[in-house]
Amino acid sequence: MKHTEPVRKNRCFRRIYNKGASIANRLLVMVTLARNDDTNRLGVSVGKKVGNAVVRNKVKRRIKESYRGLEHRVKRGRDVVIIARGPCRDATYWEIDEAIVRLLGKHGLLCREEPPNAT
Repeated sequence: MKHTEPVRKNRCFRRIYNKGASIANRLLVMVTLARNDDTNRLGVSVGKKVGNAVVRNKVKRRIKESYRGLEHRVKRGRDVVIIARGPCRDATYWEIDEAIVRLLGKHGLLCREEPPNAT
């Protein structure tokens, strides 16, 4: 991920949960918080309600890959935490991708996609 760093520390997750704005849909909850620099930070949280370790890791991989594909369209300077809900275990990659696009749109974090050959 070019402009995104991971959120790893529990205290960083807690700060984002406490001070950030959250929006949810059937599959995911997204919490965002503004930053003072030009990079984004992404945290992914998948609880034990989603499934065993194999299922949780699969859901995490799908969420990270979906975000990676959208990263060039996401406005910079934000902390983003994505929390998986129970139905996420049975969702396809495309359903997760659509859920992330909708949540980013509701938070106002998506920029318009520029054509690849714009000169």
